[in-house]
Amino acid sequence: MNKVKLYLQEAYLELTQKVTWPTWKDLQSSAVVVMVASFIIAIIISLMDLVFSNIMKMIYSMFY
Repeated sequence: MNKVKLYLQEAYLELTQKVTWPTWKDLQSSAVVVMVASFIIAIIISLMDLVFSNIMKMIYSMFY
């Protein structure tokens, strides 16, 4: 039981004294970057899906 208590104490000390937390401005700018990147990736995947769907329809129309 002492090992668990020691682990929790050390984890608390590390999170409160050793970790450098980002500022609110840094956090906001990182969130914007993540949202923009997610949007761009979603558009790319949608375009790839559309292209491959049309290619598959063209291939299937040749055989059926």
